[in-house]
Amino acid sequence: MRNDSSRGEVYCSKCGFVVREKTVETGPEWRSFSNGEKDERSRTGLPTSIAIHDMGLATIIGGENKDAAGRSLSGPMKSSVERMRTWDRRSQMHESADRNLKQAFIELRRLSEKLSISEAVTERAAYIYRKALARSLVRGRSITSILAASLYAACRDREVPRTLKDVAAASNVKKKDLARSYRMLVKEMDLKMPVVDPAKCVTRIASRAKVSERTQRRALQILFKAEQARISAGKDPMGLAASALYVACILEGEHISQKDVAKAAGVTEVTIRNRYKGLRSALGI
Repeated sequence: MRNDSSRGEVYCSKCGFVVREKTVETGPEWRSFSNGEKDERSRTGLPTSIAIHDMGLATIIGGENKDAAGRSLSGPMKSSVERMRTWDRRSQMHESADRNLKQAFIELRRLSEKLSISEAVTERAAYIYRKALARSLVRGRSITSILAASLYAACRDREVPRTLKDVAAASNVKKKDLARSYRMLVKEMDLKMPVVDPAKCVTRIASRAKVSERTQRRALQILFKAEQARISAGKDPMGLAASALYVACILEGEHISQKDVAKAAGVTEVTIRNRYKGLRSALGI
């Protein structure tokens, strides 16, 4: 295991797998200019994040009933401090929007970990959800549904290969409801979604179907030729990538069934057969 201090990650030195991310450095870093001590360094904590309901700027009154010198507080002072703690907690959740964001972002963290989403995509999803909440698009709708739609929109925007079915299964929302919420966000917020590149779906399908690296490279070549021949427009990226991978398996002599490829890609066997025929006839394979 190696520690990348610049990225805050712990990763395997052999395969590059990230074991842990967002690690906190405990040593001194920032300079303190109080009392003229310019060379003294201190740490200020985690950076702010829009994926936290208060952006990480809220203060918390500690739970220990001791003063700065470490002495125990008296009885009346304990009651006063406990009352201040109560009002501190209430002040942070005073408005309904704050309570909404707290509940939504707890769910966002759960979905991000379940789908192995990076921090950049999570931040983008939080940004989209905050904009939807500001425009009152969440009112009368399920928080989970709008949040899942925001996460899917963030994946599309950052070109991360996650399908509607993947997000729906992780969030326990019906695919039909998720698609409706996503279309509403795109329309009301005027989001410009890039077209998904089928080549970015090949690695994911190949790892699930346990296909060799050589066959993956052959599939990428087939997709490149399909794009040059302009036969990939309007096709489902996941289905097209799965079909190209199936064609590559046949050409490389790697035995795999259409059923296995379709299951790995999350599409039907009919889609694989139709795209397979189209690729072979158009590219003359």
